[in-house]
Amino acid sequence: MFRSIFQNSSYEIFALLGIMFAFFVTAGALKFLKDKLPKDEGRLFAHNGALSKGKPRGAGIIFIIVFAVTTLLFVPINPEYLIYVALVVAAMLTGYLDDASAVPWGPLKKGLLDFAIALVASITYVNFNGTDINILFLKNSISFNIPVVLFVILSVILIWVSINVTNCSDGVDGLSGSLSVITLLSFYFVVKNVDFVFAPIILIMVFVVLAYLWFNATPSILMMGDAGSRALGLFIAIVALKTQNPFLYIPFAFMLIVDGGAGLIKLSMGRFLKIKVMKNIRTPIHDHYRKNKEWSNTHVVFRFCIVQVIVSSVFIYLLK
Repeated sequence: MFRSIFQNSSYEIFALLGIMFAFFVTAGALKFLKDKLPKDEGRLFAHNGALSKGKPRGAGIIFIIVFAVTTLLFVPINPEYLIYVALVVAAMLTGYLDDASAVPWGPLKKGLLDFAIALVASITYVNFNGTDINILFLKNSISFNIPVVLFVILSVILIWVSINVTNCSDGVDGLSGSLSVITLLSFYFVVKNVDFVFAPIILIMVFVVLAYLWFNATPSILMMGDAGSRALGLFIAIVALKTQNPFLYIPFAFMLIVDGGAGLIKLSMGRFLKIKVMKNIRTPIHDHYRKNKEWSNTHVVFRFCIVQVIVSSVFIYLLK
């Protein structure tokens, strides 16, 4: 919207204004609206989960709304971007309604909603971008086309996984948000060379999450809840697709996959195949290190982030 007003401003300067707008509006909104959020009841199965009882939960509704408004105001919006923003808001709303519900939603209900959102996101991407994948590695480029149906199936799986591993990693003050920021910045360096206009949208999300982390660092005074983690997971998957090399999701979201994915594998193997795996490992992995290895919350956040920075840096360096 504002882009049409400032015709003489360069896109980079205008995008910077939007990014700073996102940060300060989010910070102010979280400060003054946090008491309006639902209160956490304490997580029964999480290590020290009872310590979260009474804290405002569902802060994702605030920073995702600011993200959406900022994107609409400061980025030239086309139908593709508009659908993505709407889907991120939809993912946030499903998470927030679960956060605010007296009785938590069951896995079937959340799974079906995730599938519906993932399917729409996948079809949207294919409609506007096609199904070509370009793998850039060690200055060599490998391009190939995937059949539409197979691409949609694989991208739905990617989106579903991203939503759920990001959600599962949200159990330690500052962890999910910090890992998401590193992941998104890693993708940014690739996307800016693929879709220059979309790239600032990534930074807008990064800065609203940074504003949230101002209040979520240990000891936190509020939590993003499913409203934030599910929307973040969806957005990360969309960004992975926009690189035209979705395989980069593996290194760039490595610690999110390790932390949240272990629990998904353990649960799925036990529930559907009746096979017990990782018997001596507590999941999510962050709880294993807090409970069994006696790491503090700060140790978990810093060490997980350090590993992610190392992995991302190596792959960014190796990319063309």
